[in-house]
Amino acid sequence: MEDVYSDLLKIPVPKVQMQKIFADRYRNKVIVAPMVRICTLPFRLLALDYGADLVYSEETIDWKIMRAEERHNDALGTIDFVDMTEGTVFLRTCKRERGRLIVQIGTSDAARALQVAKRLEPYVAGIDVNMGCPKEFSIKGGMGAALLTQPRKIHEILSTLVNGLQVPVTCKIRILPDLADTLTLCRIIERSGVAAIAVHGRKKDERPQHPNNESVIAEIARVINIPVIANGGSKDIIDHKDIKLFGEKSQTCSVMIARAAMWNCSILRREGKLPIDDVIRAYLRHCIRYDNPFTYTKYAVQNMLRDLQESPRGKAFLETQTLLEIAKIWDLSEEYYAALKLQHQNAPIGCPADQRRWSYQSRDEIMSIIQTTERTGATTNISMPMQFVRGNFCDADLPKMVVNRHITKNKLKDPVFGAQVHDRYFNGYMVIDGIRYETSCIQKSRRYAEQAAALVYLHANKLVEASYGFVATDGSRKYQHLAKDVEKTPRFERQLQQANRLHMGRNRRRQENREKNNSREESSSVLSPSNENVNSVLLVENDCNKESTILGSSTAVCSGDASCASDVVKRDLSQRSPDRETGKSKIFIRSCDEENVVASETSPSKLDHNTKLFLPR
Repeated sequence: MEDVYSDLLKIPVPKVQMQKIFADRYRNKVIVAPMVRICTLPFRLLALDYGADLVYSEETIDWKIMRAEERHNDALGTIDFVDMTEGTVFLRTCKRERGRLIVQIGTSDAARALQVAKRLEPYVAGIDVNMGCPKEFSIKGGMGAALLTQPRKIHEILSTLVNGLQVPVTCKIRILPDLADTLTLCRIIERSGVAAIAVHGRKKDERPQHPNNESVIAEIARVINIPVIANGGSKDIIDHKDIKLFGEKSQTCSVMIARAAMWNCSILRREGKLPIDDVIRAYLRHCIRYDNPFTYTKYAVQNMLRDLQESPRGKAFLETQTLLEIAKIWDLSEEYYAALKLQHQNAPIGCPADQRRWSYQSRDEIMSIIQTTERTGATTNISMPMQFVRGNFCDADLPKMVVNRHITKNKLKDPVFGAQVHDRYFNGYMVIDGIRYETSCIQKSRRYAEQAAALVYLHANKLVEASYGFVATDGSRKYQHLAKDVEKTPRFERQLQQANRLHMGRNRRRQENREKNNSREESSSVLSPSNENVNSVLLVENDCNKESTILGSSTAVCSGDASCASDVVKRDLSQRSPDRETGKSKIFIRSCDEENVVASETSPSKLDHNTKLFLPR
């Protein structure tokens, strides 16, 4: 590679004063790495609370930033970048992180990269270009790790950003299969004028289970003069002192942490880690304050809980569908409502629905924000911020069921249900009698979106009680967010049944194997009066009435005559009530010392003098 790109290596390393100032901002730092769905505003603020020096946003593709609209969110006191094709906020930032936020972009074009970076520049401390992501989406788009084999394009993108921005520019890469090629690439990157370079010590096709190559990172730090940020060591980082140890192994001035911070962000504290519940509670407070999307919040908490998802609190958490439900589990419902009240004061109820969270308690709270618009063809569109929360309903009173009963009773035309897709989420609608009822809240599935649209219809026409769908009704599947009630939940019961079936299957296989082994070993051991098996019994099971009778061992077993056993069985059955149907009976042999039946079944009619009964030792 050095011979092919010798012209790029001849470019002198920039030595302007501003470049040195920018580089110093990345020296001796502990940095939180960009993580998809994790590094939103609440998590970044949490990392700063615990001692991070710099925080990266999750990667954002340049095309998404280009089509975004910049909004000043007065309700939250934030700057929001909203994807206008989806109506979703993909970047939210506030003043507190202004001087410590690095936004990472995914790009494959220098001009486009500069265009989007200029939009972000007023709100960030630096711009980073993702040149190491091995995901298929990035590679197919010519971004991420696809750039590692294109040093000229790397130099073009980085030098264009450096010359066009007034904030530091960095990049994040992975190592190449060949050490010499990796060093050459890093020297080319240095000559583009970047302030620092973050190096993940794994190759493009390697994953977290593969070892991180600290020695390669150390060699890079020895060859170039700009700050090198070591990344990829989360597997070995257990507490705060391991962060420093990772930097020493890599011989770098700064360290970037990803998964270790995601699992327990308090690992950044010099005073030591905190209990995970305290960390989650602190994170949720930021989520409540800045209205973090529920799906992102749940994903982050799941990664914090890890194995604790099987605990009572973890099982309660897995049932949640709203941010309010999560807040209740960690005793933050009062703070949730307080934050909501404050947001309502800063942004009156007439504000756009997508800036509000869904946490109403009845229809009366949202009647004033129903949006009704006249459309061509005299079709009226009625929109309400309705969200379908499955746990609030009984199985027989789901919104679509209620709608169908109403339509059947009043002989109305059948409605048409549908949903519009927005970035893997759905907005449901329902059309009936020329009127379109739709929800402005997104749902995780098409089925839920259509149920939400049915809710809009029911409440817009006041066909149900004001609280219907807003709070749990009697007999609903609503999860009781208490550890003592975990065993009552459908999820827990399903898991318990699955575990029991698995356990029973294992026991059955063990028993079958034991029976086979014992049958071979005991093939010559026939029950006879001389055998000391007085603890053995015959179990008779009747298929028709599902009753069992234990017969006397001295009569049925110790005689050694199978026909005698048959007579005893017939006599026992004849003594039963005449209105009971005898049907087919099964005879088993088992020991009183054994819990499970170990012999095969037969019927009384098949017992004769030639039948031999066996009993394992």
